[in-house]
Parts: sequence; structure tokens; C-alpha cells
Amino acid sequence: MKGSVAYKSIQKRGLHIGLLPEMAAAVNPRTPITLDHDLDVLPEAGRHLTVAQYADHVDDLAARLWAAGVRPDEHVVIYKTANADHWMLAAAISRIGGIVVNLSPALDPQTVAVLLERVDRPTLLTDGTKLDTLDGVPLTDLTRRVITSAFDRPGSVSLAELAGSPRVKPVVRPIDEAAVITHTSGTTGIPKLVVHTARTQGIRLVPQWRLLKGLRKQETVAIHVPFVHSRMVAAMSLALLREYPVLLLRETDPAVVAEQFLRHRPVLVEALPNSFMDWEHLADDPRAPFSSVKVFSSTFDAIHPGTMSRLLKASDRRGALFFQIYGQSEVGPAVGRAYFRGSAHKANGRCVGWAMPLGAARIRVVSRDGGTPTEQSPGRIEVAWPGIAKTYHGEQERYDANCDGEWWGTGDVGYRTRFGCLHMLDREIDMIPGVTSSLEIEDVVLGRLDELTELVVVKGPNSEAVPVICTVDDKPLDLNRWRAAVAAEFPQLAEPVQIPQAELPRTATLKVQRVALARRFEERTRDRT
Repeated sequence: MKGSVAYKSIQKRGLHIGLLPEMAAAVNPRTPITLDHDLDVLPEAGRHLTVAQYADHVDDLAARLWAAGVRPDEHVVIYKTANADHWMLAAAISRIGGIVVNLSPALDPQTVAVLLERVDRPTLLTDGTKLDTLDGVPLTDLTRRVITSAFDRPGSVSLAELAGSPRVKPVVRPIDEAAVITHTSGTTGIPKLVVHTARTQGIRLVPQWRLLKGLRKQETVAIHVPFVHSRMVAAMSLALLREYPVLLLRETDPAVVAEQFLRHRPVLVEALPNSFMDWEHLADDPRAPFSSVKVFSSTFDAIHPGTMSRLLKASDRRGALFFQIYGQSEVGPAVGRAYFRGSAHKANGRCVGWAMPLGAARIRVVSRDGGTPTEQSPGRIEVAWPGIAKTYHGEQERYDANCDGEWWGTGDVGYRTRFGCLHMLDREIDMIPGVTSSLEIEDVVLGRLDELTELVVVKGPNSEAVPVICTVDDKPLDLNRWRAAVAAEFPQLAEPVQIPQAELPRTATLKVQRVALARRFEERTRDRT
């Protein structure tokens, strides 16, 4: 089977992740998958697999899950230590007709308990390490069974003990029924559970399938995104069906990442914006770990122009580009644009791109005050296309509140330029009086002060714009340099508040929890009064 044939089949029948490994093996059974860590569920499998081996492992795990009692239409929550086996286990659940519910290992036990209750007594697939953290959660009441993938504990069903279980035939769920459930970042509280179907997952491949056409098949694609995220489905599907060798990364340490890139020489790297920021100093490494990279790709959040420029200059590839896609878990890829070596440093970080080719999402910006949306009076950004998620599990009214017919409200505000480029200025909930765009301030100031590792502008207790900063090695901020950088252009900023990098509240995808950060200042103000 050719990759293009498999892709067309997915567009017709939907993307069923339980069938994807087998389908990819039919395209090319020898396509290599390399890991930078051992699989907890199958430690004997090693770190170097072919797609055919990978598919066989998924089939084996599906048989074990069936033997453990999992059946079609059943919700199975995966909450386990971060590991590439998460995606393998998700595929195994899907292969026997189960509904995958991916929970980030970064979620705290209280949040996990709320989400388990919302799903209504699912099977919990975890490991001993995470199970220990749930010691105070009434799992007997909240789940129908607990299965451990590694580090077994008493009272749970061990997948290891079910090795050798008879293989079972795949069960294909209806194309428009729930297939995979992921959660939002939770920047404003308890995450929402986003329901994806086989149809919506397949449609989301369309714009990115075209993007990858220019890469040669024998070159490696490195993927460093959370294994629980909806983006992982698209990233793995696209790479395997196009027969690219895959390097799946878990480790975040720049030194470890550099070694992996030097050994495998990826042509494309997909990662979180914050990961790229952590790695950008590797651009100065004389070994040149980024020299082979032709495409840097990020789809979670806007990335600072200075970071893009530094990475692109570290590549030796002709025509190297940084491709940024703006989207959400609920809508998938909405708009995108490429940045190039010679101009990335001059880029406007708020310009997130244009609508992608035929078959991709449509975008509109709706006025909030009756006038034409502009930079000074931005409108609400809305998206329409068949790739939008089906619902929020257990919260249909909340989902419906975001819909205006076929249009989905992203919660972001912005405007379109006369050239059609979408500028995303802020989340509507994060808007600050007197500030055109908090995100733009962050882009500009981070580009001026190399000692800053993070800058977040949040609303203070009196609606003032409070810059929260983190520095390299948490060194004290030079206030004279700060004032020289901001006084003329951003006089509305309050005095900066410096906190250690480790204390910055983040989501599972490393986004800063701005609401939680702003709440800290409110609480401090109350405590003083």
C-alpha cells in the first residue's frame, strides 16, 4: 500500500488510531521508530523499532487489554508517567473499540478525580508510580477497574501478567462517534474534555499532509510533544504514512536533546514553543546540533521571533523555515505561516498566519463593538470546518456556548490586516485596559533583554499591567536595563515582579497559567489589607 492510498482511505473512513500502526506497516514495514527512553510497558522491546514491530506490539497490548476485561464503547482513561508507550496503549485501546481518554501526567490528583467522575466510572490505565499519587482518591467509586502498565500494585490488573493473551480482531468505531478524548490546557481552571472522532482526526491531517511533501522520505522527523496531546495523533500519523524515520523524544535536557540530534540528524523538529526556547542556546554549540534541520514546527502557541531567528541561523539547510500553526485542541490547525532565516528576527510575533489551502479551516474575526476589528479594537476570532471537535464530554452546554452555527469561538481576540494575515493579540479573558496586546509586549521586550527567560504580562489587582519576569539562572534583574527597554514604548507597565522560573505556574503543554498568576497578586493584596 502506498502512503497516498492510506491517506485517501483515512479521508474517506476516518483516522482510527488503533488501525494506524498496521496501516503504516502496510505502507513500509521497515520504517524505523527510535526512542530516547525505554518503554515502561515493554522494557524488553528496546529503543529501536520498525513500524511492523510497533504494530505487532499494539496488537499484543490490545489482546492483553481485552483479557483484562476492556470492551468496545468503554471509556479507558490513561493517566501514567510520561512515556512513548502512552501512544502505543492508546492505539491498543482504540483497536478493540474502546474510547481513549488521555490525561496528562502533569495533572494533580484532585483534578484527575474530577475528570474521572465526569467520565463516569471508566477503566483507569495507569502505572504504580502514578497510582501511588492517587492514594487519597476513591478509585473504587470512580472507576470500574484499574489496570497497571508497569510497576504493578496490589488490587490492580497487571498487563505484564497477561502477556501471551490470544489476539483479537479489530473493532472499528463509527466514524462520527467519540474515538479519542483529550483535555484543554486548563489555563483557567479544571480542563475541559475534548471529544475527537475518527472523522475529525482524519480531516486535521489535510493541511499538514501538503506541508510535508517537500521532505525526502529517508530523513528523520523528531517529535517532542506531550504524548497525551491531540497533536500527537496527527504528528505520528503524518510521519508514519509518509515513511519518515521517527525520533520520539521525552527528555527535555538540552544536552540530551543535542546528543540525539547529532546522532540522528533530523530534517524536521516538532516541539513546544517553550522547548524551543530552552534549546535555543544550542545554536551556539560548535557541534551544530541544528545544522540538519530544514523545518522547525510548532503548533501550540505563538513563539518569540528572536527564538525563531536564532534556530534558523543554526541550520545549514538551504531554505530552512520555521512553520508556525495557530490552532487549539478543539479546532486543530486553523491558520499558519512560514518564517525564513533572513527575516524571522523582524517578524511581528502577533501575525499567526493565513488560512491554509483548500480543505482547511476558514477564519473570521467578529466585532465586539459594532465596528471593523482593528489592532486598537480587536474582534473575536472564530473558526469553521469539519475538523472541529464533536463536543466537550459531559459539558454539552459549555460546548454549545462557543458555537454560532458552524462557527467556533476560540476565546482569542485579534484582527486581519489588509493582506489577510490574522493577528492574534490576546485571550479575551486576559485583556488588560490600556494594553493593546500583552503578548506583543512580551515579544518585544524578550527580544531586547537576553537575560530574560520568560516574561508574562498579567492583570494586577487594580487592573494594571504587571510584568512577571524570570531570568537566566534566576539572577537579579538589572532594573536600569529594564527601564531603558520599556519606559518609552510601554509606559503603562507597572514595576516588574521577578519570580524563580520553577514557580511559574504552567499547564501540561508548558503554557503559563496567566489566570493563576494574576490570582496570586490578588491574594497578596488581600493579605496585606
